[in-house]
Amino acid sequence: MKLVIYGLTITSAWGNGHATTYRSLAKALRRRGHTILFIEKDAEWYRSNRDLPEPAFCTVRIYSDWAAEEVSLLQEARDADAIVVGSYFPDAIAATRALLAADSGPVLFYDIDTPITMARLRTHGRCEYLEAALIPHYAAYLSFTGGPTICELEQRFGSQHAIPFYCSVDPEIYKPTPSRAEYACDLSYLGTYARDRQPMLISLLNNTAQQMSERAFLVAGAMYPEETIWQPNVRRITHVSPPDHPAFYSSSRFTLNLTRDEMAAAGWSPSVRLFEASACGAAILSDRWDGLDRFLTPGEEILLPTDAAEVTSILRDMSDSERTALGLRARERILAEHTSDHRAEEFEAIVSVCSTPPADASETVPQTTAATSPASFH
Repeated sequence: MKLVIYGLTITSAWGNGHATTYRSLAKALRRRGHTILFIEKDAEWYRSNRDLPEPAFCTVRIYSDWAAEEVSLLQEARDADAIVVGSYFPDAIAATRALLAADSGPVLFYDIDTPITMARLRTHGRCEYLEAALIPHYAAYLSFTGGPTICELEQRFGSQHAIPFYCSVDPEIYKPTPSRAEYACDLSYLGTYARDRQPMLISLLNNTAQQMSERAFLVAGAMYPEETIWQPNVRRITHVSPPDHPAFYSSSRFTLNLTRDEMAAAGWSPSVRLFEASACGAAILSDRWDGLDRFLTPGEEILLPTDAAEVTSILRDMSDSERTALGLRARERILAEHTSDHRAEEFEAIVSVCSTPPADASETVPQTTAATSPASFH
């Protein structure tokens, strides 16, 4: 198949989880014989931080202005077997309207930020990359979140096919790796600063560091406020490039997984970092959310401490053999269910179903850009 993806970014993993997600999927699809064109806007933030400007597994087109380049950008998808429009793609609404009007297809929406999207749809009927009125016109809605959200997408917002399409991991990249001194510590955390995650990060890592002054802790990620007061035994790294992630996870005794508030509230929203750390055999400490046990079994494949005292107990009392076994069980579970090859196979099946025109394909695509009342989708 020829596949065209209009997404936030695949060339830069700086400060986002989209790039590694797209890379994992696109690489697996290419291995299965498909060709992929990825279209992204030339955003300043990513322009200066492109760690993979020319992926070997797909072609990338970077554009500057949708209105000025719309004709050629649509032409790219003219003969595509499937088209994907991703969340946070800056021109997602305009692109969707143009693709549907041109009778391109099937056009799928890929939501890597479903809980955030849903919160805005419920309140305003739209967000910057999606209007509720467009949802019924996508051949499928691929959602990073499963569980009750899938029913809401179909029953309230009229999706033809709402499908859990979780993130995945590339096992060729994410695997146990020799430890490196710059990442060695007792407990690590890898993630961009988020205000809603920060209290839990302080509670589980920084407060633990205060109680264990003899142990080493590491926080890696961008955009943390300068006024944050870290304990003396907490080291900070601004950025760890994706090729170094396996060494990062393999070098700490334990690593911490934290979830954004909206994703924790929705449940069934595993992050790509959770799968990547697991594939590296890391022993993971995590916050709690509904559906987590669908991916990793608490107590056997992941640990769920609630405060610094429990984290301290784990770090002091769990033997290296128990810790290693915990990480290896998580690795086996994720590799059995959530690799990029699993997702590529699922994607092929979804496209096969969506290639049959729906009964209401002749309906006119709504042209208003005004917010649609959420009440109309109950």
